[in-house]
Amino acid sequence: MITIYTDGSCLTNPGNGGWAAIINDEKEIKKISGSEKNTTNNRMELLAPINALKDMKPGVEIKIYTDSQYVKNGITEWINTWLANNWKTSKKEDVKNKDLWIELYNLNQSLNVQWNWVKAHDGNPMNEEVDLLAKKAANLD
Repeated sequence: MITIYTDGSCLTNPGNGGWAAIINDEKEIKKISGSEKNTTNNRMELLAPINALKDMKPGVEIKIYTDSQYVKNGITEWINTWLANNWKTSKKEDVKNKDLWIELYNLNQSLNVQWNWVKAHDGNPMNEEVDLLAKKAANLD
């Protein structure tokens, strides 16, 4: 089993943002991160699991932990409605970050992923560490 912690960060929204993931495949721990200018926190929250899942092999059990309700609820619940409504929200507005949602959806469909929400800044060591990595990536620390 592979365990992944993800986080995204933006000091101002929009502004400079960073994303990070800590991937534990039981043999080693790998830390990845990246940044973008003039982005949003939600885009960074989505890029973290996208980049973590890109190199995963089908069939492996993956547990992702995120402190973003946006990501967790989006990929486990809201996405089905968006797909049925041609990428419109319940208010008939375009889904924001559609490009990233499509990418995450495709990765999620091709892999065995269990999505978990963890409370932010609640003392979970891995979540605290990935938060710091995302902030560093955005040069926000």
